[in-house]
Amino acid sequence: MTIRFGVSPIAWVNDDMPELGGDTPLETILSDARDIGFAGVELGGKFPRDPAVLKPLMAGYGLDIVGGWFSGNLLTHSVDAEIAAAKDHLALLKAMGSTVFVHAETSNAIHGDKTKPLTATPQLDDGQWKTFARRLSDLADYVTAQGLKFAYHHHLGTVVERPADLKAFLLRTGTNVGLTLDTGHAALGGIDAVDVIRTHPRRVAHVHCKDVRSDVFRKVRAEGRSFLDGVLAGMFTVPGDGDLDYGRIMQALAAVGYSGWIIIEAEQDPEIADPRIYGELGLRTLEREAAAAGLKKAA
Repeated sequence: MTIRFGVSPIAWVNDDMPELGGDTPLETILSDARDIGFAGVELGGKFPRDPAVLKPLMAGYGLDIVGGWFSGNLLTHSVDAEIAAAKDHLALLKAMGSTVFVHAETSNAIHGDKTKPLTATPQLDDGQWKTFARRLSDLADYVTAQGLKFAYHHHLGTVVERPADLKAFLLRTGTNVGLTLDTGHAALGGIDAVDVIRTHPRRVAHVHCKDVRSDVFRKVRAEGRSFLDGVLAGMFTVPGDGDLDYGRIMQALAAVGYSGWIIIEAEQDPEIADPRIYGELGLRTLEREAAAAGLKKAA
């Protein structure tokens, strides 16, 4: 049972706000990730989608493609329509040897809309949950049959944000519907990531580690500002630079025998938070805490 450390390109280029690092070449992202010591990178908007192009590019930097966010629409799509929409993405992940499919419901999400306050997060009623959970389970069955782990990403501004949302999600879906446990989104959504790991270890299919500045989040929320405003204000940072205790988180993962990727992901303005400096801080923090917890890093 081993772990590998990867990174999200969002620290260099934010696809939701192209003004944040939008002119940064892909080669800079990949060379920085390699030099910092990451083993893999998640997909982003800068990446070519043809495996014949992407494979030799990644091999040249000695990096794996871990997976990548897929914006889901299961509240409005049938499962067949969702599978059709995800077909090319899944094919790319399979061709690249990725092991995880990260999915998040975005049909009614507000996190990409600067006009919507953080307090406007959508919620589902019982009927919507029943339909959504059934479709998630069917989609997860399909993804699993393709050889990948299905890992649903809970996220501020989406239907799985708060403890009650996550409770409904875990209760209504089967173990085939895995979770991308995001420590930053958990903390700011009021969810205890350590408790989730301990209570639902079989559901944790993938891990995103970002740190938080809770005082910044509270101020942004109280002022009626948006998720993207919160990103610009600095409510997220890398492990080791915020409020979260990553020793506890790594210990919890070790206690349940977690094996897989641990991804550093922090939405920040690269002009303010140099991705190399912060990536180095985040990785060294997690390496130290993981080693102390007894998590073994793959060679």
